[in-house]
Amino acid sequence: MAEVRWTPQAASDLENAADFIAKNSPHYASLLVMDFLAAVSRLAAFPRFGRMVPEVKNPAIREIILGNYRVVYRLNPESVEVLAIHHAARLLDPTKFGR
Repeated sequence: MAEVRWTPQAASDLENAADFIAKNSPHYASLLVMDFLAAVSRLAAFPRFGRMVPEVKNPAIREIILGNYRVVYRLNPESVEVLAIHHAARLLDPTKFGR
């Protein structure tokens, strides 16, 4: 079972998304956070669950699509590192994740 780690950027991304949604619905913001945490926790047992990020072309950089968001993560030998929570309507900057 792999250890799951969150980068400061990913934690901030999740907080920002929840804050934005909470302006209209604190309830749905809470559900969003629970959905993200549940999806990311599954990566401990199934680290290759997500697909490769098409913009990066690196098999170690993968993503889970969750609603309008992309959960981008990196496979490491003993861990999974959540790199970003990215809204799918925005362009993804592949330079943020390495090659």
